[in-house]
Amino acid sequence: MARFSILDKNGFMLVLLLCLEITSMLTNAEISTDLCPILFHAPTPITLSNKFACDNTTLTLASTDYGFVINEKPLAVLEPTSTHDITELIKLSNSLPTPIPIAARAQAHSVYGQAMARDGIVVNMTHLNRYRHGKGIVIFRDEKDPWNSYADVGGEQVWNDVLHAALEYGLTPLSFTDSLGTSVAGTLVNAGVGGQVFKYGPQISNVYELDVITGKGDHVTCSAKKNSKLFYGVLGGLGQYGIITRARIALGPAPAKVKWLRLLYTDFSEFTKDEEHLISVHGRSGSNGFDFVQGFLKIEYWPDDLSFYPMEDVPRIHSLVSQHNIIYILELAKYYDDSNQADIDEDVENLIKGLKYVPTFKFERDVLYEGFLNRYNFVDHLLAAQGLAEAPKSWLDLFVPGSRISDINEGVFKEIVYKQNITAIGIMLVFPMNKAKWNDKMAVAIPDEEIFYLVSLLHYVSPDKYEASSTLKYQVLDFCKNSGIGIKAYLPKNKTHEEWKEHFGHKWESFKDGKDEFDPKRILAPGQRVFN
Repeated sequence: MARFSILDKNGFMLVLLLCLEITSMLTNAEISTDLCPILFHAPTPITLSNKFACDNTTLTLASTDYGFVINEKPLAVLEPTSTHDITELIKLSNSLPTPIPIAARAQAHSVYGQAMARDGIVVNMTHLNRYRHGKGIVIFRDEKDPWNSYADVGGEQVWNDVLHAALEYGLTPLSFTDSLGTSVAGTLVNAGVGGQVFKYGPQISNVYELDVITGKGDHVTCSAKKNSKLFYGVLGGLGQYGIITRARIALGPAPAKVKWLRLLYTDFSEFTKDEEHLISVHGRSGSNGFDFVQGFLKIEYWPDDLSFYPMEDVPRIHSLVSQHNIIYILELAKYYDDSNQADIDEDVENLIKGLKYVPTFKFERDVLYEGFLNRYNFVDHLLAAQGLAEAPKSWLDLFVPGSRISDINEGVFKEIVYKQNITAIGIMLVFPMNKAKWNDKMAVAIPDEEIFYLVSLLHYVSPDKYEASSTLKYQVLDFCKNSGIGIKAYLPKNKTHEEWKEHFGHKWESFKDGKDEFDPKRILAPGQRVFN
């Protein structure tokens, strides 16, 4: 690996060019000299010894992400041994006549290049974990009231590791996404949504405090009461204001087991009506209702993992799907432990009484809590089995106003997705959440209705089908626009300037003002293409 000792800014830029020259000779690539005129005007010394890597292997890895669709090569990768290194890098960039863009990258679970920095510097946040000395995740348990417990977590940490650390104290984070392999900072700059949102809100609603390095190189501690403009702007702010180096995450008592249910529907109206009923009733504070509510589709020709269901029931499930082309599956979970295990079956029966699922198509299992949270690991196994571990991801995540969800079923699920007949591995999620669980001060954009849905088309396709799958995605967006549905993209793909303004809506001016204040030279998160 090509590494160098950086003594000052002049040296930094010279060595960076040398790295590129070496890489060019090894790969027969041409070197762009567009940046050369600005690389020699940085007299202030810094100490970033042995922190930069610019060998071809490292740069290639930093040039792609989980989507395997976008490829943008940085000039170098910073492998920090402290948060101070990141601060110094950002200050260095600010001092240049033409600042160099900087992107923070941890698990790179984005699919459209959001964690990339073309002709810039990618900060490998995972490198910090080696220098945390076991303090990347620190749990604080309140013995008097476990609901007041919390975890101080490095932004580079993975949610699955946070869960493991908390479970050792009988605790757990309250809200999860469906992938626990993502980084803490990675979900917090977006929102972090899953089946617990109706009860506890998204992950950004379960953060007490942050440490953030701003686009000016200031390392700031912020919360709802301290530096609140930065705090709310970072949560759901797509990395535009700063890099999260620490988050204080709310914890609560962890259950031991989960009663996991799937109820099958053929009527979309009844399906969504029951979903909305469950989140409205069981999302109330102190409710003894379900702890997890989520829905998804099963389409006739899509491969799926049916291991959840008893083998003897699989043929009649296939028959139901064949009769209706699409069925809707309501996924529920009720947490329990030894203290209430004797009552769990009766409690669940009372909770689902009156729901309009297809009679005899109720399935349930008892599983460990951690196993339930990792229930979608089967996707990785399916991909590996078919040689698609690095298959391109054609993903589309939308927040849809609750009043228009039936239009999505008719115009998207039936008329576009089903009729396109593109075989893909993956899942299509559709489930509601309550606006009351979201803080409007946060930067994330959501529809202006009390109930709105997440609709996720998470397709893993073979390379020869990617173009067709991508076309389908744009057909969905065109349908929503032409129908005036008023969607908000979640994990939004690169937009034009006007599209970003429309996306943020009434929050745009304050969001832009925050960018001017905390990252005036537009250095951070260039892969989002919000301001550059």
